[in-house]
Amino acid sequence: MPDPNPFSGVTDLFSELSRMREIGVRGTEHAQEERQRTHASAWVPPTDIVADGSDLLIRVELAGVRPDEVDLTFSGGILTVSGRRLSGLADEDPGRFFVRERFYGEFRRSFTLPEGTDAARISAEFADGLVEIRVAGAAGEAGTRIQVRDRSREPETRQLR
Repeated sequence: MPDPNPFSGVTDLFSELSRMREIGVRGTEHAQEERQRTHASAWVPPTDIVADGSDLLIRVELAGVRPDEVDLTFSGGILTVSGRRLSGLADEDPGRFFVRERFYGEFRRSFTLPEGTDAARISAEFADGLVEIRVAGAAGEAGTRIQVRDRSREPETRQLR
């Protein structure tokens, strides 16, 4: 019987390296979807943090996530973006996939904002699968630089007791 996978025999470098790592670590090549996902292996959306003038701009890529599935909270100086991405497929049987590289389910990213940041200075917009969070004035608040003394060239002296 012919293989039903049209991509059979076609692998990219990363898939092959992942498969080899799996065999080396676990002694088997079971697909990742077959293992229970833990906090360490949960989906982590890619994020950029940039200065836009004096504002801090945090961009979180959430392709395939509906805006009503995104939750943004700020507490104790920590900004948290969380939510979930649904697959939209009625049948989640991993055996039916030919290739599965996208992660689904819950996600959470947390960012420590500069000391004294007020929630009123934070705004967020969602468009085209990208959440842009602006923290007004946060990029202009530089911390205090601490001088590091170089002792690597000083002669070493030890006192015997």
